[in-house]
Amino acid sequence: MKRITAFTTLFLAVTLLAMAQHGSPRDIINANPGLSATNHAIYPYPQHPLPQLTPTPDGYEPFYLNHYGRHGSRWFTNAVGYTRPLEVLSKADAHRALTPRGQRLLGQVATIARAAEGRAGELSDIGAEQHQGIAQRMYQNFPEIFAGDAHIDARSTIFIRCILSMLNETGALKACNPQLRVTADASKHDMHYTGWGYGEDTLANPLRKRMDAICDKNKVTSVDPSHFMGLIFSDQAYARDSVNAHQFMTDMFALAGIVQNHHALDYIDLWDLFTQDEIFEYWRINNIYWYIHWANAPQNGNRMPYIERALLRNMVQSADSVIRCGGRGAALRFGHETCVIPLAALMEVDNANYSCDDLDDLHNHWQSYNIYPMACNIQMVFYRKTGSNGATADDVLVKVLFNEREATLPVKADKFPYYRWSDLRSYYLNKLATPINWSH
Repeated sequence: MKRITAFTTLFLAVTLLAMAQHGSPRDIINANPGLSATNHAIYPYPQHPLPQLTPTPDGYEPFYLNHYGRHGSRWFTNAVGYTRPLEVLSKADAHRALTPRGQRLLGQVATIARAAEGRAGELSDIGAEQHQGIAQRMYQNFPEIFAGDAHIDARSTIFIRCILSMLNETGALKACNPQLRVTADASKHDMHYTGWGYGEDTLANPLRKRMDAICDKNKVTSVDPSHFMGLIFSDQAYARDSVNAHQFMTDMFALAGIVQNHHALDYIDLWDLFTQDEIFEYWRINNIYWYIHWANAPQNGNRMPYIERALLRNMVQSADSVIRCGGRGAALRFGHETCVIPLAALMEVDNANYSCDDLDDLHNHWQSYNIYPMACNIQMVFYRKTGSNGATADDVLVKVLFNEREATLPVKADKFPYYRWSDLRSYYLNKLATPINWSH
């Protein structure tokens, strides 16, 4: 496979061409293998051109932004992702069982492991920059929301990567306008809506464990590691007897995807270890994993979106409060992709709530890189009539940006991408009020 580094001109040109042509998932991933990293794929901006936004409707102005976002780029959450492949390669090297590419790989993995020491789960330098950029674009796109002494209420889960993402975003907003009144908090008190809504659904975790069996079976049978192992190990008898080939190949695929999240490591290219077919197949399998574990999948009873009922309810209530009091500002919430995926499905943003029984066809309709890259986010932007300090739900328009792209919603648009808040609010509240049997 032709060597591709993370930020070369050729890399970007080929990727942008594939995306501009609306190519198939295979074409898009062939052009940019980093997208195959599912939840380790980096946020698409500023590497790619920013989406064009529709002008504000005549006679209206934005006054409120309701947000939920994933933390930015990070290190692996478990150090074993670095230490386990390093141990395999080190032992093989001691037995003189590595090819020249295997020996070079040992040096690459050792470099990555040294950089990652003590940083499991932490925000990366690129992760901080992602949230600074998102904040700056919020300010540039909607200056009326962030004018004067507008109040910014920021909440985060209790994980340091989320807290630092929040502080980078609020800090960038404050740099744009020092008059902003910013409050920030990270507490277990708010985890029922900033984090995971497991309390409402006692079967969520057991259901996901049942989903593991489907994914494990696919991983064992779908990818043949023989070509990969032949590139790295010169002594195939040693490799057969001493190395768990599937686990090692999976570990290396994950490493190939994570390095794009760090400035100091993004020059390390591990994609040449895999064929394009192998990269696509690993992505397809992992895409299924995330779908059946967290999205609107029949395999999980279509219940995973509802674990974020408290979060959506909080977003509706906070918007109602600002509308009633004639306020202005933003509510920023920071958490995880395992919240964004079910929330986007619950809100029925674009095709995030796609549901299908045929997992072999899933990749043609539901793609990880469009939904939950690092720093993925949902922004609900509210508009009222210019000069009005008060409004009712009937007077307010709203649009949703999903990863900063204008998104479709499950009610009739006033004029896309603008929807009547009264329509959307009623739809969501009715959905949230629908009785659900959480006991079985």
